[in-house]
Amino acid sequence: MAESTAGPAGSGSARLEAIWLKSARKGPMEPVPEATLVAGKGLEGNTDRGGYRQVTLLDADAWEAATREVGVDLDPDARRANLLVRGVDFCETADRVLRIAGCRIRIRGETLPCERMEDAAPGLKAALAPDWRGGAYGMVIEGGPLALGDAVAWES
Repeated sequence: MAESTAGPAGSGSARLEAIWLKSARKGPMEPVPEATLVAGKGLEGNTDRGGYRQVTLLDADAWEAATREVGVDLDPDARRANLLVRGVDFCETADRVLRIAGCRIRIRGETLPCERMEDAAPGLKAALAPDWRGGAYGMVIEGGPLALGDAVAWES
């Protein structure tokens, strides 16, 4: 399978920067240095598993642009995504396959910003709304181990 760099031309390699697990619905996001993706389920040990929304992803550059627009310095765990990557533009990527290490995730849609983002910082919900800045969600089609620093790329 051919792969393409996940970011725009000249941006260098895209990487996995953070992994968060949630042990309870609406519970805190717990950072971990490594995790396992399970095909058809999501992240092992995460409370939200199965369906179309098995894993949620956020691009660090998009998060930083949105928080800069509203004038806050807010840790990306406030977005409550499972995986933080850098150098991946998720805009209009439904049905594309993203590879992280040996894992494959089919992007199913945009993760729309909710009222929790407004609670985190006034104006953040609106700042995350354009161009899929709030991230994407997907289904795990090939599972395996993930670790911070893993390469990320779109399959072509």
